[in-house]
Amino acid sequence: AYVDHPSFGAAVVSRFLENLRFRVGIISQPDWKDVEAFRVLGRPNLAFLITSGNLDSMVNHFTSSKKRRKRDTYSPGGRGGLRPDRACIVYTAVAKQAYRGVPVIMGGIEASLRRLSHYDYWSGRIRRSILLDAKADLVVYGMGENPMKEVAALLQEGRAAGEITGVPGTVWKTRDLSSVPGCVMLPPFSAVERDNHAFAESTRVRLLHQDPYSAGALTEEYDGWHVVQNPPAYPLNREELDLVYGLPFTRRGHPSYDPAGGIPALEEVRFSITGSRGCFGGCSFCALNFHQGRIVTSRSHGSIIKEAKGFSRDPEFKGYIHDVGGPTANFRVEACEKQKTQGACAGRQCLFPVPCSHLEPDHSDFRTLLQKLRELPGIKKVFIRSGIRYDYLLCDEDGGMLKELVEHHVSGQLKVAPEHSSTAVLDAMGKPPVSVFKEFAKRFEAINRNTGKKQYLIPYFITSHPGSGLREAIDLALFLKEFGFIPEQVQEFLPTPGTVSTCMYHTGIDPRTMRRVYVAKEREERAMQRALVHFHKPENFDLVRKALKKAGREDLVGFGKKYLVPPERGEKGPYRRNRP
Repeated sequence: AYVDHPSFGAAVVSRFLENLRFRVGIISQPDWKDVEAFRVLGRPNLAFLITSGNLDSMVNHFTSSKKRRKRDTYSPGGRGGLRPDRACIVYTAVAKQAYRGVPVIMGGIEASLRRLSHYDYWSGRIRRSILLDAKADLVVYGMGENPMKEVAALLQEGRAAGEITGVPGTVWKTRDLSSVPGCVMLPPFSAVERDNHAFAESTRVRLLHQDPYSAGALTEEYDGWHVVQNPPAYPLNREELDLVYGLPFTRRGHPSYDPAGGIPALEEVRFSITGSRGCFGGCSFCALNFHQGRIVTSRSHGSIIKEAKGFSRDPEFKGYIHDVGGPTANFRVEACEKQKTQGACAGRQCLFPVPCSHLEPDHSDFRTLLQKLRELPGIKKVFIRSGIRYDYLLCDEDGGMLKELVEHHVSGQLKVAPEHSSTAVLDAMGKPPVSVFKEFAKRFEAINRNTGKKQYLIPYFITSHPGSGLREAIDLALFLKEFGFIPEQVQEFLPTPGTVSTCMYHTGIDPRTMRRVYVAKEREERAMQRALVHFHKPENFDLVRKALKKAGREDLVGFGKKYLVPPERGEKGPYRRNRP
């Protein structure tokens, strides 16, 4: 659906192009079975721009168990079925049918993460670059403003789409590589399709070429065609970000959606503020490394305050700013001085396995910004709901940011993402050891106690991530029992296109080290791991007992605090509910 809000990529790129004096027409959620739906605005002067929206369409449509979701929060009234599976491919085909000869350029998260060969969980195989499968003319990957600015200008000058080959942040195809001297050759598709080691090697090389300061052009061969990925575009600087987020967004869904109840996905972010882009966290399961990049850029205080002041003009604003953040809320500056001029280090992470010695943790700018927002007339509360990287927070020696967070910006519950307790799993995830989370939880509790507040941590966990077998899942269950956590948010690992974790899932190889890693793929084991996290639920008792028996941990079956589940009904007496 078309939502004119800066959290929605189609709106951002459209407003950006409009500001450059291009005319932009939006055909939202067209009927892909009717070519006339793609002709409602007439023949485009320059190109069709195709996006599937804020989520990959397959991620949006299916659960981790491959069951089709009934609702689509990005559609009017949450109605499902208004978009096709593999939406970018389908939309591109119909657009080309509607007006032959009009260039088609794909962008957004689906096209971005499928720009080269990728493992597709729903078909269980390696798929080709979406550029070839969709027969599009160009893919814009990552954050698309500056690449689209350059591409649109070239099209306006009369350049054919097939001749646009030098724009950073784009992917194109050719049969002749002589025009791309020095490009890095990835293993050909014929190799990655059949050989797990080749796919892991391809992923390893891509990881080394994701920074605009150091990346080279990559190429992948497909039966005579070469798909070329140009180096990433440089991130927008502060002035450019201020311009983008200062564009005249209405912050609403299109009025035609109102009778259906509007767009559910808008409500959570309507009064939220995007303050930064980029993330140097480096989580293996996260797509941001391949989409927004590792270099953090942030908006000015003046730009953010102006946006916040604008909320008061909305009659539905109740004084609560739901979030001020980005991919990670407490990243507002580069990780170190080097990143400002040389980019992020290839082959190294800023926070994993331990914080880099060159890391310069600094929350002063963020704290000052939040203080200014709290003081604005009409603002009752400013919450931080996007991710907090607690290991980075603990690197800040004075502890002031955590105290500020607890005192002013938590709504009774703070969501954090330790993800697991097992060292093997956390290493695969690129996350800090569980001891860091324990220290954070200890400090959080102490500050709450000292300030007389009753606030709680709501931890997120992922089950069946590569590296996790039944032994690791049992360790997680024991960790939850020890600390009294009853997790509300538990996600079974979903292999999404383009991530390091998805490469591990498909190949059983960690592409960062090229070492083997255990992967739970059988449906029953994945169900057992999920049941172990909710071991306290009676409906899970049978599955948990089965998992414990299979793992040789029947010592955890019994009555009392040291056990996970009670025994089955039997000679020892009546069935009793497990007590914490």
